[in-house]
Amino acid sequence: MRAGELRDAFSSFWAERGHEVRASASLIPHESSLLFTVAGMVPFMPYFLGSEVPPTRRMVTIQKCVRAGGKHNDLDDIGRTNRHFTFFEMMGNFSFGDYFKAEAIPWAWEFVTDVLGLERDKLWVTVHVSDDEAAEIWQTKVGVPAERIQRLDKDNWWAAGDVGPCGPCSEIFYDIGPDHGPDGGPAHGGEDRFVEIWNLVFMQFAADGTGEMTPLDAPGIDTGAGLERILAVLQGVPAAWDIDLFAPLLAEAERICSKTYGTDPETDVSMRIFADHARTTAMLISDGVFPSNEDRGYVLRRIIRRAVRHAWVLGVDEVVMPRLVDIVVDVMGDHYTDLIANRQFIADVVAREEERFRTTLATGQKILDEATAGLEGADAANPESASPESANTEAADTVLDGEVAFLLHDTHGFPVEVTEEILTERGLSLDRDGFEAAMERQRERARAGRSGGPTFADERYREILAQFGPTQFVRDTPAVSPARVLAVFEIAQDDEHDGDDDLVEVFLDRTPFYAESGGQIGDVGTISGTDGSIEVLDCTYALADLHRHIGRVHGEGIEAGSLVSAEIDDGRRAAIRRNHTGTHILHWALREVLGDHVKQAGSLVAPDRLRFDFSHYEGVDRAQLREIERVANAEIITNGRCRHYETSMNHAQAIGAIAFFGDKYGDVVRVLEAGEHSTELCGGTHVAALGDIGHLRIVSESSIGSNMRRIEAVTGLATVERLADAEDTLDSLAEMLNAQPDEIASAVQRRLDETKELRRQVRDLQRTMASSRAAELAATAEDGVVVADLGDLERDALRDLAASVRDHGGIRAVVLASAPAAGGVALVAAVDPAGDLSAGDLLRDAARTVGGGFGAKGDPPLVVAGGRNPDGIGDALAQARVAALGA
Repeated sequence: MRAGELRDAFSSFWAERGHEVRASASLIPHESSLLFTVAGMVPFMPYFLGSEVPPTRRMVTIQKCVRAGGKHNDLDDIGRTNRHFTFFEMMGNFSFGDYFKAEAIPWAWEFVTDVLGLERDKLWVTVHVSDDEAAEIWQTKVGVPAERIQRLDKDNWWAAGDVGPCGPCSEIFYDIGPDHGPDGGPAHGGEDRFVEIWNLVFMQFAADGTGEMTPLDAPGIDTGAGLERILAVLQGVPAAWDIDLFAPLLAEAERICSKTYGTDPETDVSMRIFADHARTTAMLISDGVFPSNEDRGYVLRRIIRRAVRHAWVLGVDEVVMPRLVDIVVDVMGDHYTDLIANRQFIADVVAREEERFRTTLATGQKILDEATAGLEGADAANPESASPESANTEAADTVLDGEVAFLLHDTHGFPVEVTEEILTERGLSLDRDGFEAAMERQRERARAGRSGGPTFADERYREILAQFGPTQFVRDTPAVSPARVLAVFEIAQDDEHDGDDDLVEVFLDRTPFYAESGGQIGDVGTISGTDGSIEVLDCTYALADLHRHIGRVHGEGIEAGSLVSAEIDDGRRAAIRRNHTGTHILHWALREVLGDHVKQAGSLVAPDRLRFDFSHYEGVDRAQLREIERVANAEIITNGRCRHYETSMNHAQAIGAIAFFGDKYGDVVRVLEAGEHSTELCGGTHVAALGDIGHLRIVSESSIGSNMRRIEAVTGLATVERLADAEDTLDSLAEMLNAQPDEIASAVQRRLDETKELRRQVRDLQRTMASSRAAELAATAEDGVVVADLGDLERDALRDLAASVRDHGGIRAVVLASAPAAGGVALVAAVDPAGDLSAGDLLRDAARTVGGGFGAKGDPPLVVAGGRNPDGIGDALAQARVAALGA
């Protein structure tokens, strides 16, 4: 059975038992505390917690998973075991409060034995030490012999984290034979012999992070069956690396390395890393992750660089990752069709990343050479020559500071493993403790900037949702009356609401207020009752589908159960609508001008502006920005109709609606068709026709990180106001320049030319005046040395004057200083070329005193220095006088 056949068999089996077949969710989880989707149940966490109602009680998925960062990190084991991968496919069947152990256990056994045809006498089962119920079902209902059921503790307890759903689990293992390790079953036998192929998690409890566990109202089933591990058993190979999914990749690795897989253990590890990391890289990029120095992007960058490093260690000079990811697309593209659509883009991204890192490797080598030069002295190179006095410091003399290795790793992306290899070759070592300490400080900074782990929804919110159902959002009217108040809670003071002791959160059965999501900020307005009102300052989601109105109490306020009127600030909403639809047109225009690889990475839709973050690998120049703006406004001016409607996810995909990886979509989605060209999933509020947007004006474009850009723009009245302000500025400039507005450029150029000519005349005049002072200054010489402060004389005039004074008879040296009007300090020293004084020596200390220096080569007779501190001129001239006269 090959990979595609196993996927089909698994999905069909559970579909026949009432499970809805769901496509894999993105590798970018909606749960923000996780870097990646690490298990099949991650997309369903809210269903297990009870914070959201599942659309159906039974589901089956084949979920893409990545474990390469955070708590779930198998990166260091890749290639060295037969069981670990950074990317893998997790087959799973799920029950949300429907069936439980009595059904799940026999079905699992039926699939493994009847569908897959695995021999019963080679199967073992494990259960948690406390789970008598599961053990009883295995033995009496399924018929597994008691001696093949083993009890384990931690290995048979599953938890999403310190906080979240958890419960005992029961696993099925396959014995691949005595050639692969000792007997004894999963509990006592060899890890490579007894292969876990199935994990039944009985989701019974919810952990709160303190060690306390609360039984879930609706216990569920979460099955995890590793596709790669099962394929290894079905295809009769000793390791998952030998299955059909990896064979083409390892064949390409052989061509890259010019070596044969299976002949050298260390080379085999590198080849497996090529295969594994290529799969992960292709899948992550296809799902919208870009190499960067933060979060997911950093993990992806590390994975790519790790593969490249192994190629580098093997002496492979050519770029390898594009070749490998191309094979991934060939192998996986039939099931994950996005890979095919993104083939060239994935190859381009990894090619650029690898080329940059290969340059980084060369740069890191150079920095390491310089850092170790001081360690490679006589004592380090020849320990026998070390004196007894140096014995106590010898170890330190041969150890590279961990901070240097951290700098190479963190700033230059130079792997610490490479650093250690090079040090070993030179008879040196690394202060690994120092390196780890620096890494830990970095981790602490990262943790401090991150949100905490998953938390339970406030019980009050869950009670409201359970009792009254979702908030009815009335999107097409600015006011709703009557609306019933479901609950009113006071908001405790905190950093966000410090000083606002009269703030409350209000829940209504229906509302016209949009809750902040999808980049669009929440509405503001008023909720009015009989005896008081709430000034609504924001609207957010307390839970999915439950609107929370945050506001300030006026009068007696309002009470739960009362009927009220809810009204938004419609003028503000109209401005938001213009900016939100404008964001979609801007996105379309970006893709038209820059390419289809552009994907939204974040946005802010406010009444006064819009902000749009997108993926792009280089800066956007002025000409491109103007073209983007032109294309967007050409579309807006068509006044095309905007259709905003609900439909099924399948229909949305069929009509080509753009969905963004990492965003969460249900079975029913809202689609915005903005004119003829832009079709995207969006739940925000929008205009009825493109012309309502008005003129879209790009205000700024900037970088916000590696491969990430940001555009800010305005629409509607904000554009008009911006143009009016620009015209007022032009009119003011024209009046100051005594010119017409369309003549400003030429008028400014004339003024610049005049200013340039006047400055030239001033310099010439200063030189003439300075020359006339040369004789006067020469007359003040003391033992042939002239030292003077010339006020604000320009640098060039100061230099000419010093040379002129020196040329008078009997002058040995001249040191002059000034503080030019343009700022800073100018120092000049001129000496008799045939004399015994050095111009550089006269200025060396003086220049430092005024906060500057000079770069003269050799020993010229005239030296000019600069500085930043005019207050130090007096002290600097005194130092020069001492240097010239000796006292």
